[in-house]
Amino acid sequence: MGKHLKREGLRQNDSHGLLFALGGFSLLSVGDAVIKSIAIAEGLGSTSAYTWMKLPVVAEMERVMAATTMPTVLLGGDPEGTQDEVFATWEAALALPGVQGLTVGRTLLYPQDGDVAGAVATAASLLNHSASARTAEVSE
Repeated sequence: MGKHLKREGLRQNDSHGLLFALGGFSLLSVGDAVIKSIAIAEGLGSTSAYTWMKLPVVAEMERVMAATTMPTVLLGGDPEGTQDEVFATWEAALALPGVQGLTVGRTLLYPQDGDVAGAVATAASLLNHSASARTAEVSE
């Protein structure tokens, strides 16, 4: 592995890294598996500087986000439920401490209703709402 790919080299190279903390979901609940994966991922390397988590949105996001202090972006994944239900879970997750944004693809590129522009606009509004709420909390 080249130095630029090692976690310790991120700060030296003024780079940032994303850790995909995805675990096997067979024996544990999905929330427990993600939390276990977070613990393993955070233990890699000698520092967590310049490192962000990239996590799936799961039913127990409050518990998952309580397991990390790293800034986190949310995966879109293969969402279950209606488009409105998916956006509602994203909105709730974006309101949690540490969650900084979304890294979604298929959900926006192939929305259930076929309206790509509408799906992107909805996701962007969730991000704008989340950012506004954080700004209001800081200024209080």
